[in-house]
Parts: sequence; structure tokens; C-alpha cells
Amino acid sequence: MEFFRIKKDIPFMKHALIFNAISFITFALAVFFLLTRGLHLSVEFTGGTVMEVAYSQPAELSKVRETVSALGYPDVQVQTFGSARDVMIRLPVQKDVTSAQQSERVLTALKSADPEVTLRRTEFVGPQVGEELVHGGLMALAMVVVGIMIYLAFRFEWKFGVAAIIANLHDVVIILGFFAFFQWEFSLSVLAAVLAVLGYSVNESVVIFDRIREAFRKYRKMTTHEVIDHAITSTMSRTIITHASTEAMVLSMFFFGGPSLHYFALALTIGILFGIYSSVFVAAAIAMWLGVKREDLIKTTTKKDGDPNDPNAGAAV
Repeated sequence: MEFFRIKKDIPFMKHALIFNAISFITFALAVFFLLTRGLHLSVEFTGGTVMEVAYSQPAELSKVRETVSALGYPDVQVQTFGSARDVMIRLPVQKDVTSAQQSERVLTALKSADPEVTLRRTEFVGPQVGEELVHGGLMALAMVVVGIMIYLAFRFEWKFGVAAIIANLHDVVIILGFFAFFQWEFSLSVLAAVLAVLGYSVNESVVIFDRIREAFRKYRKMTTHEVIDHAITSTMSRTIITHASTEAMVLSMFFFGGPSLHYFALALTIGILFGIYSSVFVAAAIAMWLGVKREDLIKTTTKKDGDPNDPNAGAAV
């Protein structure tokens, strides 16, 4: 489906060097902030205290969050589980404060707001659990990257696989750079968003690469620059429709999903915006710099048997 069609190809690759320079600067800044400021990891990664409390009536999470935040926990995680009256509270580690002291202080504050609240369970999640989660998350990320590269190398050509991985890692590092610079909380939900962006971004790259292959077959007199420009231009309508509809859903989660979905939606928003940029201006440009050509995607065979007068003998198939 197309809402519009651009008849004249836009010369994207004419400005590829400028786009790649912008990408490199943005990428370098993201790496700099990651190295100097680091990520503000959540309780799942650093360890902390998990409390489960019960209310006699459906709990108002916003009030619970405000009460706990007033005690010096600005990034506290508050969510319901099981029913609307059961609330789980995740508290980060505080220096020189035990888990029992933390839970007692929080319970006292909650009882002052609602005397009927009761403590169901309190548990300390140690740093070892956090290390396991970090290791598992990194392994998941590595497996996704390797899988994408193998898939693209088999479906298209190794140059496209390398280009797509560089572009997708560009998106991931920039998302992490934003979280490091603003010190937003990095939780498991944000990690899930990062992995989702990897799949979402590579999908856009595959569409563009597929159009490049089609254009190589259809327009034999076009240069590589012209083929890539035509492929990107021909996907503009699809790109706008797909990304606009996805972004509308993500923004609805961002504005109306509450604090539990805030950073998840924020990471997806950053990833979608930079995913468009990287698929068009990074992946395609890198494939061009790597020297992709018609012969890489269209294999030619020559008929050895048959009528020598056959006009199709020796034609590319």
C-alpha cells in the first residue's frame, strides 16, 4: 500500500559521506558518555530489596510511588501483581542501610498513608543475581547480532550483513548513550526494548536491500549509487506508513502507560527514530562503501548445451 509515490529518485547517496560523518560523531558521543557516566542500572542488575505489600482496597500506584520516593528513592519500581490490591516495591541498595531497615522504613511510611496496609514478604536480591542478568542480557544481544548477520549473509551477500550489523549496533549504542547521558534508569524492560529495536531496524534494512536487488535486476544501466537511491526512494511511502503507525502506538504507551512503561517506550522511540536513519543513511551507505555491485546479487550462468542459434543462449538468469 502506498499513500504517495515519488517519481524522481532522491540522490541520498550523493550526501552519504555527510550522513556517515553525523553517524560517527553521534556514535562517538554515545560511547563517550557510556564510558564516562555509565548506565544507571535498576534493581534487577544492581541488587536491592523487594517488598510485597497488600492493601484492603485497590492500591493507587501513583500515591504509593510518591510516598516511597519521598524517602529518597526517586527510581523506585512500584507495580501490582496478582491483583490490584497486591503491590510489589523494588528498592535499590543504599549504603550502610540493611534490607530490613529499608523495608521497615518504607512500611512505616506506607502505614502513615494507609494504616490497613500489611507486609506480605520482603527479600533481598543480591548482586550475584544482577551479574547473572547482565550476562544473560549480553548473551542474548550477542546471539541476536550473530543471527542477523548470518541471515543477511545467506539471503543477500556478506557486504549487506556487515552493513546491517554496523547500522543496528549504531542504533543500540545510541540508545544506551542517551540513557547514560541523562542517567535514565536502565532496567530489564529497557533491555527488552533494545532487543526489539534490533529486530525492528533490521526489518527496514532487509526491505531496502531487497529493493536494491530488484533494482539491480531491472535497471541494468544504473550505477550502484543510482540503484541505491532508487531503492530508498521507492520505499519512502512504506517507511512513513510503517514507522508512523508504530511510533503512534509507542507514544501512546509513553504518555498513557504510566511509569512502568515510561523508559521502555522511551527506548523504543529513540530506537525507531534512529532506526529509520540508520537503515536509509547508514546501512545502505556502508554497503556502497564496501563495493556492493550487481554481480554480488545476480549470479550469471551460461548455457553449454542447446541450439547455438538460440538467442537466449548465454543470457544471464
